[in-house]
Amino acid sequence: MYEGTRLLNPFPEGWEERPYRRIEVTPLSRVIGAEIRGADLSEPLDEELREEINRALLEWKVVFFRGAHLTPEQQRAFARNWGELETNPLLARGSADDVVRFDKSAGSVPTFENVWHTDVTFRERPALGAVLQLREVPPVGGDTMWADMAAAYDNLSDEVKERIEGAVAVHDFIPGFVRFYGPEKVAEHQDEFPPVEHPVVRTHPETGRKMLFVNTSFTTHIKGMDRAESDRLLAYLTRQAHTPEYQVRFHWQAGDVAFWDNRATQHYAVADYAPQPRVAERVAIAGDRPF
Repeated sequence: MYEGTRLLNPFPEGWEERPYRRIEVTPLSRVIGAEIRGADLSEPLDEELREEINRALLEWKVVFFRGAHLTPEQQRAFARNWGELETNPLLARGSADDVVRFDKSAGSVPTFENVWHTDVTFRERPALGAVLQLREVPPVGGDTMWADMAAAYDNLSDEVKERIEGAVAVHDFIPGFVRFYGPEKVAEHQDEFPPVEHPVVRTHPETGRKMLFVNTSFTTHIKGMDRAESDRLLAYLTRQAHTPEYQVRFHWQAGDVAFWDNRATQHYAVADYAPQPRVAERVAIAGDRPF
């Protein structure tokens, strides 16, 4: 059971909260998600504006910019303020190698919908974050949800925290992608993406907060644990993303942009809009090795 007083988005001691001077930040829930106004993402960011957007991202884990209407080049330029962009050969390519296009109107490569997940945890260095823009939205449906995995960790019982302290889990792309491509297609990428190990509880490199870092799409088992016990524990830990108090749900309009911290969140694309079209483009920012 969670405690309401523990849903106040706590930061470690020493985290400095300062007022925003350049942007307006409007929270959409108690712990995760905020809209940002006052930033023109189509223009280069100066250091102060970049710092304020980054601070909002760290505080709210996913931030939204209404009506940005960025070109793919502008979207990529904005994301590069946080590092190099990564490519993903497992998903449909957009206008450049580092742009992923989700085009549900054209029967493109299937994508991760109706499942809570953190992107590319099967990589040795999973993505730092991602910038997603909806270019075409259905008249009804097609929302995306995010869950705060720091709040999920904070509200675990002390017994569970002790049990997973120092635990390591194995992540593999195969369970997530085999349902799209089948075994033969998946086998083509096994050498490129071998299984990797990450801590079950990750420490955020910028805020110092502890976060659950397991998900149903890519986490296969906890290392050194009996498989049945591992399955039970992972099922319990991954269900924490389902808690509404840790979530935000965003209703898209064409041209909206979401920027999320992939280190601290899981997300869920709600596929409730068929047969209406939904077209989105995403760029992902290369991350570091979890610790």
